[in-house]
Amino acid sequence: MAEGDRLVHTARRFLTRALRADTVPAEVSTDRAPVYPRVLDELARSALHTEEQYANNPIETDHGRLKARLRQMGGLNRHRSARILAAGHAFVQNLHRGHYDLATDVPDRHRLGIAFDDLDITI
Repeated sequence: MAEGDRLVHTARRFLTRALRADTVPAEVSTDRAPVYPRVLDELARSALHTEEQYANNPIETDHGRLKARLRQMGGLNRHRSARILAAGHAFVQNLHRGHYDLATDVPDRHRLGIAFDDLDITI
């Protein structure tokens, strides 16, 4: 298999796995590799393809807090621990940003506390 064919195969396999949730993203940010436009035209034709250098900065900086916490803990010893910590971190970040219908009627600075109080009563 030629190098170009291998890159296309690898990009197609990665994007197929990423799109398993049966949702087509509105925008896909990649580097400037020439294989991406071809594969994105096949798999996510309606998605806007962005190749700007700093397009992923909000996404890349989002996990900075998680990495800072992991450094203090000395890392994770089990896969299960990593899964639980990552899921909890993502839940709190999304809750704080208002992605759930919990405590959306209160100011941002109070949202986490009120949402956890509501969850405590519910559970």
